[in-house]
Amino acid sequence: MIALALKSKVHVGIYFDRVFFKQLAGNYITLEDIRDADPIMYHSCKQILEMNADCIDSDALGLTFSTEVEELGHRKVIELCPGGESLVVDSKNREKYVDLLIQNRFVTSISGQVSHFAAGFADIISGSRLEFFRYLELEDLDWMLHGSENAISVEDWKAHTKYNGYKEIDRQITWFWEIVGRMSAKQKKVLLFFWTSVKHLPVEGFRGLDSRLFICKSSESNNHLPTSHTCFYELCFPRYSSKAIMQDRLRIITQEHMSCSFGTL
Repeated sequence: MIALALKSKVHVGIYFDRVFFKQLAGNYITLEDIRDADPIMYHSCKQILEMNADCIDSDALGLTFSTEVEELGHRKVIELCPGGESLVVDSKNREKYVDLLIQNRFVTSISGQVSHFAAGFADIISGSRLEFFRYLELEDLDWMLHGSENAISVEDWKAHTKYNGYKEIDRQITWFWEIVGRMSAKQKKVLLFFWTSVKHLPVEGFRGLDSRLFICKSSESNNHLPTSHTCFYELCFPRYSSKAIMQDRLRIITQEHMSCSFGTL
């Protein structure tokens, strides 16, 4: 899905985990990389590395080069290196212990899943997946997948909208943009989704969409809600007789639970 989204330039509103991104790029996973992925493990490892040497050499922690995992409801001991269960962690080898612990948790234990993801990704995106991720910053990938987090510009929205059955000078169009301009950021996003099925704008804003947007006049009466044809980026509404009526109808369709593109009162 992610590869298809990138290939089709579709924003799916997700962020990539840094550890997963570095694995796909073929980079080594370090302690600082897991800070956000597993804060508890990160702080535990930091404590081991910063602990007084005499304290850790006294075997106060009772650690060996092994770790426990749960599989199908049963606890299982995994050695981090050959003979690890009998190798005690001390001040001289604790850095190696932390490193092996991280590699086991974030690399070895999920290597199969990562390999399958990488193979599927490479099937869709031509070329080596290592080349793709190696020359890309995580922040750039997040922009490509998530889209812009900037507030929706009504002026940009208006500049990329055409009219069918209405003219830009019609009072219904004037009312519409005045109402949209006073909407909350969340309401604007819901309206955009209702209109286009686009949840996240491209980083270029409305000019990054596949098409301009359209406002079309419908022949329905005042009691009808606006409708949309999302495939064609069309929003349709009747010639409402007052701004108050239009505002009420737009308020209804910009409620989060409104996911369909048609309806009447």
